Amino acid sequence: MKFLFAILALTSMLFAATEKLIIDSSHFETNDATGLTVFTGNVKLRKSLDKLNSQKLEIFMPPKSKGKAKEPLKYVATGKVDFEIHSNGKIYKGKGDKVIYNPKKQEYTVIGNGYIKEEVEQRELMGEKIFINQLSGNARVVGKEDKPVRFIINIESGSKKE
Repeated sequence: MKFLFAILALTSMLFAATEKLIIDSSHFETNDATGLTVFTGNVKLRKSLDKLNSQKLEIFMPPKSKGKAKEPLKYVATGKVDFEIHSNGKIYKGKGDKVIYNPKKQEYTVIGNGYIKEEVEQRELMGEKIFINQLSGNARVVGKEDKPVRFIINIESGSKKE
C-alpha cells in the first residue's frame, strides 16, 4: 500500500506539483522489486483535462525505489485505448490498440489502428504506428501496404473568386 501512495505521488509530480493523477480500474497490483504497477479492467486515467481509457495500464518505475520520489519510466496502455490530451493550446484526441508514453522524452507511440485528431486546426493522422515527440514537435507515421498512412488537413485558399 505504501508503494501505491508513492506511485500516485510520483506520477503526479511528472505532470505538475499541483495536479492530481487519478486512476480508476477494476483491479490493481504492484511489485516493489520490479517497479511494475498494473491496472486492469475499465481503466480510466485523468490528469487535469487529459484523459486516457483502456483495459490495461502498466506503469514502469525504477526497480526497488522504496517510495523515493522517482519519475515513472514508461506508461503502456492496451485494449481499446482512447485518449484526450491538452497541450500548448491544442487538443489531441486519439485511439489505438496500444499507446506507450515515455515521460522523460515526452514521446507518445500509438500502435495498431492509430488515429489522432488535432481539434483546433482539424488535422488528422491515421496509420499503424504513430510517433509524436512533444518537445521537438516531430511526428512520424508508418502505414502498411494494404493500409497506407493518411493525413488530412484543411487548407485555406489565398485566392478569391471574382
